[in-house]
Amino acid sequence: MIYDCAIIGGGPAGLNAALVLGRARRTVALVDNNQPRNAVTHASHGFLTRDGVTPAEFRRIAYEEVLHYPTVEHHPVTVTAVHKHAEGFEIEYGNDQRIRSKKLLVATGLQEILPDIPGVKEHYGKSLFQCPYCDGWELRDQPLIVVSEHPRVFHIAKLLYQWSHDLVICTNGQSIMSDEEKEVLTSRNIIVTEQQVTAFHGVNGRLQEVEFSDGTRMARTGGFITPQWTSPHATLCEGLGYEPTELGGISVDGMGKSTTVDGLFAAGEATSGGSTQLIIAASAGSMAAISINTELMEEDF
Repeated sequence: MIYDCAIIGGGPAGLNAALVLGRARRTVALVDNNQPRNAVTHASHGFLTRDGVTPAEFRRIAYEEVLHYPTVEHHPVTVTAVHKHAEGFEIEYGNDQRIRSKKLLVATGLQEILPDIPGVKEHYGKSLFQCPYCDGWELRDQPLIVVSEHPRVFHIAKLLYQWSHDLVICTNGQSIMSDEEKEVLTSRNIIVTEQQVTAFHGVNGRLQEVEFSDGTRMARTGGFITPQWTSPHATLCEGLGYEPTELGGISVDGMGKSTTVDGLFAAGEATSGGSTQLIIAASAGSMAAISINTELMEEDF
């Protein structure tokens, strides 16, 4: 069987694309190995009608809705390779098993590389997060820390000030803020330090203290860190010849179509090389699905 479209990735982008294509009566192979990046997250926020939903419940509801459409099939497998052929795409998995499709949507998202700091994994997703829009409300008015070596740390500090005025901004040993930026923050009583964080201390994932390289500790109940990102699709889709973005994502037009590979589409974090909100990823999946269906329609005629 040659599917109209194969979707690699069962996050919000891939699932919403499958929903739209299923309702358009397109045959869809939804390929997902059930290893979502946000599995450690206690709840997802900012998605209308689903604010506060757990990732597991979100996926349960989504799969129930998507697989209601008989033309959508779920393949719970791990992709090992992707190839482009004249008639479309071929996805390899398992023991020389293959899925063939006319179009391919990559919605694999990203994987986080957390800072190499003792205690970060134990607290991440419980009291340490990476997106203020996603988790800032739950940490409002608490004593917080931002640990980031990213040049946008000044922006993050200003943004987080909306949720709490008790802030410590730590660049973890890096001199990435200008004197003017430091003055702006200190004028708001925001503490700025370039010391390295050597450990996060807490109980059951709830942060209590942050330890610095000089041995001092500071009481904090939560905070935000800036992970590095890696793109799983980069190795899966090697050889397809897509144009990468500056951050390592797949370069696409406004409707999710690859700018360089015919029949290839991408949505969600796979296009950005940086994290996106749940609702934004779902919207991108919907737009890509409409673009895919339109392209198939034009080819039919």
